[in-house]
Amino acid sequence: MINLDQKYAALLGHAGDDGAGFAEGMRLCFEVLALASAIDGDCAARLGVHGLSEGKFVLLFLLEQADGELSPHELAERAGVTRATVTGLLDGLERAGLVRRCAHESDRRKLIVQLTPKGRQLAKALTLEHSRWIGTLFSDFTSEERALLRRLLGRAYMRTDAGSREMEGPNP
Repeated sequence: MINLDQKYAALLGHAGDDGAGFAEGMRLCFEVLALASAIDGDCAARLGVHGLSEGKFVLLFLLEQADGELSPHELAERAGVTRATVTGLLDGLERAGLVRRCAHESDRRKLIVQLTPKGRQLAKALTLEHSRWIGTLFSDFTSEERALLRRLLGRAYMRTDAGSREMEGPNP
Protein backbone atom coordinates (compact mmCIF):
# COMPACT_ATOMS: atom_id res chain seq x y z
CA MET A 1 0.00 0.00 0.00
CA ILE A 2 1.17 3.51 -0.77
CA ASN A 3 1.72 5.86 2.15
CA LEU A 4 -0.55 8.86 1.77
CA ASP A 5 0.46 12.44 2.45
CA GLN A 6 -0.90 13.68 5.74
CA LYS A 7 -3.37 15.99 3.97
CA TYR A 8 -4.83 13.08 2.00
CA ALA A 9 -5.01 10.84 5.05
CA ALA A 10 -6.88 13.60 6.91
CA LEU A 11 -9.37 14.03 4.07
CA LEU A 12 -9.84 10.29 3.83
CA GLY A 13 -10.36 10.04 7.59
CA HIS A 14 -13.37 12.33 7.32
CA ALA A 15 -14.79 10.79 4.15
CA GLY A 16 -16.78 8.00 5.73
CA ASP A 17 -18.35 5.45 3.44
CA ASP A 18 -21.97 5.59 2.47
CA GLY A 19 -21.81 2.26 0.70
CA ALA A 20 -21.25 3.82 -2.72
CA GLY A 21 -17.47 3.30 -2.55
CA PHE A 22 -16.60 6.99 -2.44
CA ALA A 23 -14.02 6.54 0.32
CA GLU A 24 -12.31 3.74 -1.63
CA GLY A 25 -12.40 5.87 -4.77
CA MET A 26 -10.87 8.74 -2.82
CA ARG A 27 -8.11 6.44 -1.53
CA LEU A 28 -7.30 5.29 -5.06
CA CYS A 29 -7.18 8.88 -6.30
CA PHE A 30 -4.87 9.87 -3.44
CA GLU A 31 -2.64 6.86 -4.14
CA VAL A 32 -2.36 7.88 -7.81
CA LEU A 33 -1.46 11.41 -6.69
CA ALA A 34 1.13 10.00 -4.24
CA LEU A 35 2.66 7.86 -7.00
CA ALA A 36 2.80 10.85 -9.36
CA SER A 37 4.41 12.95 -6.63
CA ALA A 38 7.00 10.24 -5.92
CA ILE A 39 7.87 9.94 -9.62
CA ASP A 40 8.08 13.72 -9.93
CA GLY A 41 10.36 13.92 -6.88
CA ASP A 42 12.61 11.15 -8.19
CA CYS A 43 12.82 12.89 -11.58
CA ALA A 44 13.77 16.16 -9.91
CA ALA A 45 16.46 14.46 -7.84
CA ARG A 46 17.91 12.54 -10.80
CA LEU A 47 18.03 15.65 -12.99
CA GLY A 48 19.17 17.89 -10.12
CA VAL A 49 22.44 15.95 -9.90
CA HIS A 50 23.19 17.44 -13.32
CA GLY A 51 22.01 20.91 -12.35
CA LEU A 52 18.83 20.55 -14.38
CA SER A 53 15.14 20.98 -13.74
CA GLU A 54 12.59 19.03 -15.73
CA GLY A 55 11.95 22.14 -17.85
CA LYS A 56 15.63 22.52 -18.72
CA PHE A 57 15.91 18.82 -19.49
CA VAL A 58 12.93 19.02 -21.84
CA LEU A 59 14.57 21.87 -23.76
CA LEU A 60 17.83 19.91 -24.07
CA PHE A 61 15.89 16.89 -25.27
CA LEU A 62 13.93 18.93 -27.82
CA LEU A 63 17.10 20.54 -29.14
CA GLU A 64 18.87 17.19 -29.38
CA GLN A 65 15.91 15.70 -31.27
CA ALA A 66 15.96 18.66 -33.69
CA ASP A 67 19.64 18.15 -34.54
CA GLY A 68 20.73 20.74 -32.00
CA GLU A 69 19.00 23.89 -33.19
CA LEU A 70 15.56 25.56 -32.75
CA SER A 71 14.19 29.04 -32.28
CA PRO A 72 12.90 30.06 -28.82
CA HIS A 73 9.40 30.20 -30.32
CA GLU A 74 9.68 26.60 -31.57
CA LEU A 75 11.01 25.45 -28.21
CA ALA A 76 8.10 27.10 -26.37
CA GLU A 77 5.58 25.57 -28.75
CA ARG A 78 7.06 22.06 -28.58
CA ALA A 79 7.47 22.18 -24.78
CA GLY A 80 3.97 23.58 -24.28
CA VAL A 81 5.15 26.58 -22.27
CA THR A 82 5.28 30.34 -22.77
CA ARG A 83 8.16 32.12 -24.46
CA ALA A 84 8.85 33.88 -21.15
CA THR A 85 9.30 30.49 -19.48
CA VAL A 86 11.63 29.38 -22.26
CA THR A 87 13.68 32.56 -21.90
CA GLY A 88 14.25 31.87 -18.20
CA LEU A 89 15.16 28.23 -18.83
CA LEU A 90 17.54 29.20 -21.63
CA ASP A 91 19.24 31.74 -19.39
CA GLY A 92 20.15 28.95 -16.98
CA LEU A 93 21.19 26.54 -19.73
CA GLU A 94 23.36 29.22 -21.32
CA ARG A 95 25.07 30.02 -17.98
CA ALA A 96 25.81 26.30 -17.61
CA GLY A 97 27.41 26.24 -21.07
CA LEU A 98 24.85 23.82 -22.49
CA VAL A 99 23.29 26.10 -25.14
CA ARG A 100 24.11 29.28 -26.99
CA ARG A 101 21.82 31.81 -28.61
CA CYS A 102 22.87 32.98 -32.06
CA ALA A 103 21.46 35.12 -34.83
CA HIS A 104 19.82 33.18 -37.65
CA GLU A 105 22.07 32.83 -40.72
CA SER A 106 19.70 34.37 -43.26
CA ASP A 107 17.60 36.62 -41.01
CA ARG A 108 19.68 38.36 -38.34
CA ARG A 109 16.48 39.48 -36.57
CA LYS A 110 15.70 35.86 -35.68
CA LEU A 111 17.30 34.04 -32.79
CA ILE A 112 18.40 30.41 -32.89
CA VAL A 113 19.23 28.28 -29.87
CA GLN A 114 21.99 25.73 -30.40
CA LEU A 115 23.31 22.96 -28.22
CA THR A 116 26.97 23.30 -27.34
CA PRO A 117 29.07 20.13 -27.58
CA LYS A 118 28.73 19.81 -23.78
CA GLY A 119 24.95 20.25 -24.08
CA ARG A 120 24.67 17.70 -26.86
CA GLN A 121 26.65 15.13 -24.88
CA LEU A 122 24.54 15.68 -21.74
CA ALA A 123 21.27 15.63 -23.69
CA LYS A 124 22.10 12.29 -25.33
CA ALA A 125 23.26 10.67 -22.11
CA LEU A 126 20.36 11.93 -19.99
CA THR A 127 17.70 11.12 -22.57
CA LEU A 128 18.84 7.52 -22.60
CA GLU A 129 19.29 7.34 -18.81
CA HIS A 130 15.99 9.06 -18.03
CA SER A 131 14.01 7.00 -20.56
CA ARG A 132 15.40 3.76 -19.20
CA TRP A 133 14.62 4.73 -15.60
CA ILE A 134 11.05 5.73 -16.43
CA GLY A 135 10.63 2.51 -18.40
CA THR A 136 11.66 0.43 -15.38
CA LEU A 137 8.86 1.76 -13.19
CA PHE A 138 6.42 -0.72 -14.71
CA SER A 139 8.92 -3.27 -16.02
CA ASP A 140 7.79 -6.04 -13.67
CA PHE A 141 4.20 -5.71 -14.90
CA THR A 142 3.14 -8.13 -17.60
CA SER A 143 2.01 -6.63 -20.89
CA GLU A 144 -1.55 -7.57 -19.93
CA GLU A 145 -1.21 -5.75 -16.58
CA ARG A 146 0.16 -2.65 -18.28
CA ALA A 147 -2.69 -2.69 -20.80
CA LEU A 148 -5.24 -3.12 -17.99
CA LEU A 149 -3.71 -0.30 -15.95
CA ARG A 150 -3.70 1.94 -19.03
CA ARG A 151 -7.41 1.19 -19.64
CA LEU A 152 -8.34 1.75 -15.99
CA LEU A 153 -6.42 5.02 -15.74
CA GLY A 154 -8.02 6.10 -19.01
CA ARG A 155 -11.48 5.43 -17.59
CA ALA A 156 -10.71 7.53 -14.52
CA TYR A 157 -9.23 10.25 -16.73
CA MET A 158 -12.42 10.46 -18.76
CA ARG A 159 -14.28 11.40 -15.54
CA THR A 160 -12.08 14.49 -15.10
CA ASP A 161 -13.00 17.81 -16.67
CA ALA A 162 -10.01 17.53 -19.04
CA GLY A 163 -11.01 14.03 -20.10
CA SER A 164 -14.64 14.94 -20.68
CA ARG A 165 -13.55 17.93 -22.80
CA GLU A 166 -11.50 15.54 -24.95
CA MET A 167 -14.56 13.37 -25.48
CA GLU A 168 -16.55 16.40 -26.63
CA GLY A 169 -13.94 17.15 -29.23
CA PRO A 170 -12.97 20.55 -30.61
CA ASN A 171 -15.50 23.35 -30.38
CA PRO A 172 -16.66 24.59 -33.80
